[in-house]
Amino acid sequence: MKKIGFLSFGHWTPSPQSQARSAADVLLQSIDLAVAAEELGADGAYFRVHHFARQLASPFPLLAAVGAKTSRIEIGTAVIDMRYENPLYMIEDAGAADLIARGRLQLGISRGSPEQVIDGWRYFGYQPGEGQTDADMGRRHAEIFLDMLRGQGFAQPNPRPMFPNPPGLLRLEPLSEGLREQIWWGAGSNATAVWAAKLGMNLQSSTLKSDETGEAFHIQQAAQIRAYRAAWKEAGHTREPRVSVSRSIFALVDDRDRAYFGNGQEEDQIGFIDERTRAIFGRGYAAEPDKLIEQLKTDEAIAEADTLLLTVPNQLGVAYNAHVIETILTQIAPALGWR
Repeated sequence: MKKIGFLSFGHWTPSPQSQARSAADVLLQSIDLAVAAEELGADGAYFRVHHFARQLASPFPLLAAVGAKTSRIEIGTAVIDMRYENPLYMIEDAGAADLIARGRLQLGISRGSPEQVIDGWRYFGYQPGEGQTDADMGRRHAEIFLDMLRGQGFAQPNPRPMFPNPPGLLRLEPLSEGLREQIWWGAGSNATAVWAAKLGMNLQSSTLKSDETGEAFHIQQAAQIRAYRAAWKEAGHTREPRVSVSRSIFALVDDRDRAYFGNGQEEDQIGFIDERTRAIFGRGYAAEPDKLIEQLKTDEAIAEADTLLLTVPNQLGVAYNAHVIETILTQIAPALGWR
């Protein structure tokens, strides 16, 4: 059995071919798709965060709105770029969103990916410390965020406060108890997956990772997941960790599906995400249901994960994406033992 959710990048464009032509369209349609996905029996509604782009950015207003409109589905991110974040202010935002959702927030964070602008985090007021990289800075912001989620007081109270204080040092409010165990790290390499395990974060692994062995993407990703679980066990954590993978999966069951995605088999791709990092981009899946089921049986990383996030083409509209999700839930997942 697997939890199955969707992951939206929240693109919009004024093109007449797009169903999402403005930021307002994307935000409102994201809420509608989460409601539809919950009604269909999906387990999660996740959103990507990108800055300086016509895509979803500030996630917490959207997460709070989805939490208020739904009652069962998990809501989350995959991922928030921690290079851009004030971890203390983020405690307040995340706590509020999780309380509105009654504990259903699953927050994916990471050091981020290549951005639309050069060193965009500088415009947000952040700069790596001496001798540090921007990745180091993102991981440091994450460590502060995790530490603050423990809810320990750290701030000296004013002796003449506007409102009465509880005794002792003060913590940030509102704090959502249990949110610390609902934090995920988006790992692009085996080393960062191991680092996340040591810190007690769940693991998100997308369709992009460092090409560390030259093997097929799903084999490398499965090895990453096994390394993560081994590190988790070695760290002595008492709870069972969660692991998600993301995939583009389309069952071709009608003329719309074939027109959009029936152009042939996809393969892994090799590229460079910066001057030094050779990366492998995982293939997507698009085929008639019987063939698709056989293809997915061979994906080792999906087999290793407990949660599958279906990347959806949000610009094709809520109705079509609900159809994509429903087809996977009803025609593909049961045949693979995911349901």
